[in-house]
Amino acid sequence: MLYNLTDIFSSEGKEETLTTAYESEQVIIHSETYPICECSPLTLTLTNKAKGEVLLQGEISLVCEIPCGRCLKPVRVPLELKLEESLKESMIGTPEAADEMSFVAGYELDTDALVGNEILINWPMKVLCHEDCKGICTVCGKDLNEGDCGCDTFVPDPRMAVIKDIFNA
Repeated sequence: MLYNLTDIFSSEGKEETLTTAYESEQVIIHSETYPICECSPLTLTLTNKAKGEVLLQGEISLVCEIPCGRCLKPVRVPLELKLEESLKESMIGTPEAADEMSFVAGYELDTDALVGNEILINWPMKVLCHEDCKGICTVCGKDLNEGDCGCDTFVPDPRMAVIKDIFNA
């Protein structure tokens, strides 16, 4: 959703609260797509702190489905996002603003881009279905949480490969 910031920038002491839905049904990170299973509405409070300066505060909760880092089973991961940004009218249209305020174009606040940035910042580094997940077999691909597959997983020391070749000759 796009929200016009002109009023809030020009009225000292003004405070506005808005509630809007996050419109995306998926998260794309490093060309991988993750579905959003649940999402609460985004609640934003915009407060004019001084002439040309607005404090943006908000929160949103969502649940994404991310594959386990070891066995690839889908895991529902809750994300509780707390947003806080200071917007300065003097920065609008400057090259620095393109990096720092990529969710503001002119005087338009893009709430979806704002939430997208926060999701990216708060994305978990590694997701596991449970702490002691055994993963999948590197030989046959069986889920080792369901039991042993019986594959030979012995990996010889590469430094001993020359000696092995002598005995195989």
